[in-house]
Amino acid sequence: MTELTTREQFNAFADEVARELGTHCRTAELADYERGLGRLIVDGDGRALRLYQPDDRRPDHLKIHAALPDETKMIAPSIGVTARSARHVAREITRRLYPLHAEAAQQATEIAARQEAEESSRRAVAEAVAGALPGARIDEQYRRTRIIWQHDTRPPGERGPAQVDSVTVLVGPSGEGMQAEASGRPSSLIAMLAAFAQASQE
Repeated sequence: MTELTTREQFNAFADEVARELGTHCRTAELADYERGLGRLIVDGDGRALRLYQPDDRRPDHLKIHAALPDETKMIAPSIGVTARSARHVAREITRRLYPLHAEAAQQATEIAARQEAEESSRRAVAEAVAGALPGARIDEQYRRTRIIWQHDTRPPGERGPAQVDSVTVLVGPSGEGMQAEASGRPSSLIAMLAAFAQASQE
């Protein structure tokens, strides 16, 4: 069993695992892990692994996570392995983690492409809505776009309480549906509803 109680020992072990993996692997500092010993292993294709000790009371128990470009969209696959030797750890990575890594990377690519298509469709609808409501404010949210339009209906120079016609439109994730809320003077809203009913019948 390999002794892994100091940072120097752990870094040397990670370097050895990288050599055993081949594929032009190198190691680097694992910046986002502060609970104990950890190291990043990156290969020539940019595929990255996070190797660390989850429990310093059991230094021979290692956890290895596949690092994905964007881990907000899905959970990165991981395996647990005993630090019997660098060759054993490298073999377990190749046998168990790399297939999961490839599958997760493929899923992440598909999710990113789907979200990009959604965002593009939503953006087109939001721009069309904003074009129909000059001066509207566009507020991007997670998988939603809110468009807010307000118009003070008081004649110029007239004092008194504001009289505002307002429309709030929420465009859904894929841009295929949207909700609208309107408030203001009855004359404005009745005209809007009549135009909507007319357009729906055409």
